[in-house]
Amino acid sequence: MAETPAADGSGRSEGVGRTESTGRVESTERTASAESTERAEYEGVGVGTAAVAGPVARMGQAPPEPPDTPAAGDADDERAKAFAALAAVAADLRARGAAAGGDTADVLEAQAMMAEDPSLAEGVAARTADGKGAARAIHETFAEYREVLGGLGDYMAGRVADLGDIAARAVAVATGVPMPGLPPNEDPYILVAEDLAPADTALLDKNLVLALVTAEGGPTSHTAILARAMGIPAVVGAAGVLALTDGTPVLVDAAEGTVVAYPDDDELGAAVARSVASAAAATLSGPGRTGDGQAVKLLANIGGAADVPAALAAGAEGVGLFRTEFLYLGAEEPPTFEAQVRAYRAVFEAFGEGARVVVRTLDAGADKPLPFVPLGEEPNPALGVRGLRAFRAFDGRNEAVLRTQLLAIREAAGTEAAEVWVMAPMVDEAPEAEWFCDLAAACGLDVAGGRVGIMVETPSAALTAGAILAGRTGFASIGTNDLTQYTMAADRMLGALGTLQDPWHPAVLRLIGAAGSAGSAAGKPVGVCGEAAADPLLACVLVGLGVRSLSMAPSAIAEVRAALATRTLAECVAMAERACGAATAREARRAAAE
Repeated sequence: MAETPAADGSGRSEGVGRTESTGRVESTERTASAESTERAEYEGVGVGTAAVAGPVARMGQAPPEPPDTPAAGDADDERAKAFAALAAVAADLRARGAAAGGDTADVLEAQAMMAEDPSLAEGVAARTADGKGAARAIHETFAEYREVLGGLGDYMAGRVADLGDIAARAVAVATGVPMPGLPPNEDPYILVAEDLAPADTALLDKNLVLALVTAEGGPTSHTAILARAMGIPAVVGAAGVLALTDGTPVLVDAAEGTVVAYPDDDELGAAVARSVASAAAATLSGPGRTGDGQAVKLLANIGGAADVPAALAAGAEGVGLFRTEFLYLGAEEPPTFEAQVRAYRAVFEAFGEGARVVVRTLDAGADKPLPFVPLGEEPNPALGVRGLRAFRAFDGRNEAVLRTQLLAIREAAGTEAAEVWVMAPMVDEAPEAEWFCDLAAACGLDVAGGRVGIMVETPSAALTAGAILAGRTGFASIGTNDLTQYTMAADRMLGALGTLQDPWHPAVLRLIGAAGSAGSAAGKPVGVCGEAAADPLLACVLVGLGVRSLSMAPSAIAEVRAALATRTLAECVAMAERACGAATAREARRAAAE
């Protein structure tokens, strides 16, 4: 039987059985149980374009809730035991992060810092002093904080799942049982879980994990983002998949966003044929363009110099989103001018002459509070003083932090061949954009040359993009993650609302179209730098809406390049019109695919 490569070119095969000679999955093999068990289909949000099949392996369960009984040891011993468990979890998270690198390391470092949070330590100490055992003290303290954060109704609610994962790991250490995590399978499998913690995603073995399936989450969840970065197909937010048992053969079709238990031969054959065709097309190289030659720059999202090699290897034409928060998060004082110049220069010098590198200025506030950018008390930080607002509000008391960053970018850009652009996050209207242009010009950046722009992340910015781009603003970059959450009134960090956090929703697409049309009218470029850019089918729709640059995780560039090359600009426009005329996100995707 012939083996069929996965669409990501990894050599993993689609199928439900295995061969002893190669250990790869074969698309034509079936198990005896498949013939006597009913087919079931689950729908979610797909990540990637590959179709893979294999047996289900479920995520290891968290330890049971520790009993509320008197502690076995004295208070000092139990406190020390609890602190040691939390320290072990923090160390384990950092080790996983160091092994994974890139964005994953940043995510796990944030989790490690949660495990070491002084407020949580105080809660644990107080409970052990009251006679609680180490495991129970950890459980109660984290449960209290999870309840508080879950009720905030904003970005901080997204930390609930992270706290739960940390607590489960610490309780496991304190009680002497294995940490919850990946199954110990030695053969390839489809991993099924309620959701995946970043710590578990970081250790996925791509030779074993054929695909990820989760019951919760959306296209901007940690699972989706990290799966895309690792090139593993996934379907997230697929309600009901927890009913699948270990060993159940399933077909995971990331392009369709479906999970089929006990698929028939016709389904397997069709999925494999499409996946193989996609894999062949993904071998294309060169600049991004449609089939009839419309240029579409394919850029990379990066968080620092460590991410540059992957971007270059993927054939990125530059950087569409250089996140600079890595310099600021976890610090008590802002980074110095000199430290910033070194960090920015390390990225700028890696790209050749004329390559575009778009730097996003510090996006402070909301889920990224910083002690040196005081914002006061906010009942709803996601709708509060964040992004550019953090430096313009309070009579400019925080402006010096942004001014230093802009001066450092100018200094670093002055010695390198890359074409450095700068954009401000969370701009709502023309006066804010003009304020940013004033400050950028004062810092020596090229406003007149069109290299100072803004991010479109709110409906107001999309609907007034014409007025914004009619001024000195040189370009706009659409952040689809935030634009979707604000359009749908659905916190993008809250897994329970994952089905609403879908950039395919016609309301979101129409807003993107409004910004794209404004850019065309003003003769100024409009791009997308959210997760939507990494969806090959949606990328074609975005081009049809007037977007002319797409920035994404490097691992997604090949598939997006291939998808664009198979369609003309007119076809992309037709796809966009059909999608915008749909009623729901799922109908929009189907309309575009047809």
